[in-house]
Amino acid sequence: MSIHEECGVFGVYSEKETDVAGLSYYGLYALQHRGQESCGIVVNKEGLFYSHKDLGLVSEVFSEPVLEGMPQGTMAVAHVRYGTTGATNRSNTQPIEVNHQKGKMALAHNGNLSNAYKLRSELEMQGAIFHTTSDTETIAYYITRERIRSASIEEAVEKAMKYFEGAYSLVIMSAQKLICARDPLGFRPLCYGRTSDGVYVVASESCALRAVGAKLIRDVNPGEILVFYDGQVKSIQSTHIEALNDDTAMSNIHEKYKENKKLCVFEYIYFARPDSIIDGVSVHASRVRAGEILAEEHPADADIVIGAPDSGLDAALGFSGQSGIAYRMGFIKNKYIGRTFISPTKKIRVDGVKIKLAVLDEVVRDKRVVLVDDSIVRGTTMGRVVKLLRDAGAKEVHVRISSPPFLHPCYYGTDIDSENNLVACHHTIPEICDIIGADSLGYFPVERLGELTGGKGYCDACFTGVYPTDIPDDSGKDRFEQPLKQSR
Repeated sequence: MSIHEECGVFGVYSEKETDVAGLSYYGLYALQHRGQESCGIVVNKEGLFYSHKDLGLVSEVFSEPVLEGMPQGTMAVAHVRYGTTGATNRSNTQPIEVNHQKGKMALAHNGNLSNAYKLRSELEMQGAIFHTTSDTETIAYYITRERIRSASIEEAVEKAMKYFEGAYSLVIMSAQKLICARDPLGFRPLCYGRTSDGVYVVASESCALRAVGAKLIRDVNPGEILVFYDGQVKSIQSTHIEALNDDTAMSNIHEKYKENKKLCVFEYIYFARPDSIIDGVSVHASRVRAGEILAEEHPADADIVIGAPDSGLDAALGFSGQSGIAYRMGFIKNKYIGRTFISPTKKIRVDGVKIKLAVLDEVVRDKRVVLVDDSIVRGTTMGRVVKLLRDAGAKEVHVRISSPPFLHPCYYGTDIDSENNLVACHHTIPEICDIIGADSLGYFPVERLGELTGGKGYCDACFTGVYPTDIPDDSGKDRFEQPLKQSR
């Protein structure tokens, strides 16, 4: 099983000193759904770096005294992390900082290199010493190595990218420049915008731009590097460099690379926030469309449609609208459970699902219910949710899933378990239906995934087993990787 980092990155560039830490704080808050294990901000003030990183949610790590203690600056890079690589400890928090004779660098990364183990092993054989178990440190090593023989930091990034395979959206800060880069297949989202007072902002999702008052300019193209320096923004696409004020030329570049995109389709199904626009497609509209398709492909004779909070809600709306079955709010979700939630002990036997979700009994009692959710991995959690509905008096529970069955592991950053633990690999749909206790079960048809992406290219390897890159040889990786967390 590959190592995974489904995270959120954020960057700020301003011509004059401003509260870049405060902007980063609110940006990370908007990206909290992409990672709840740890977070960090590095501020650049006159070439000096000031950082704060720790385990916990954004609100836990960045208290008011911490934020007040961070100076104003002209740049910042920030990160929220959800990873299954190694232990949950402070050494794996990002951004990673590098001090080198060629200058300082801070780097935040979202994604997963499919050749990370190979690259890391080669570096170790050359004498490199690693302090983390993250892909990000490998990326930092390669950029630093190329920096020694490059005229600029952006040239070093461009050279280093030739070694990387797989998914990476990067925000990099040097003493003078802010740089962002997206892998050539565009597995993970990355966009940038500008505030009314001229501050540039880079983020994993457009919802973070909106949170700090920035207007979305566009997505970063696959394989593109953007350099924010001296009040300007320049694009590097292969050997092509030009200022971004030529909107027509940049639009042509965007169209040229659109066909090569392999954006993770699960961004639209689950990861991204509904109010984000990714590669020109509304996440909310994509999920509503998924629900409509589910109603077309797997109709149900039922009284109400409910969604599993939160990613099933939009698809449930689509299912209701297409089927004509009334949409109802069937669950109340505890808003205060994050990564700090303590699992029940042996002395206190409670079901964690009951702590996170509560059923509105009066809504589902004596009703035939369509339950819409984004996915089934092991089936354990779905079985518990179905039981909650049964215990609340639901007469029937028809489960509809807005993704196809998971059949293969992901090597690009999605926490999809090994085939040994994927319920769809070992059971038929009727068998899964029995396992979770549902009256019927319908999955999203894999052949219609393109309708969720606006016709743009996407990666569906976890459903089809067709990988856009070589599958990595992970033999020997256990020496620095801990077991994966349990999936749903």
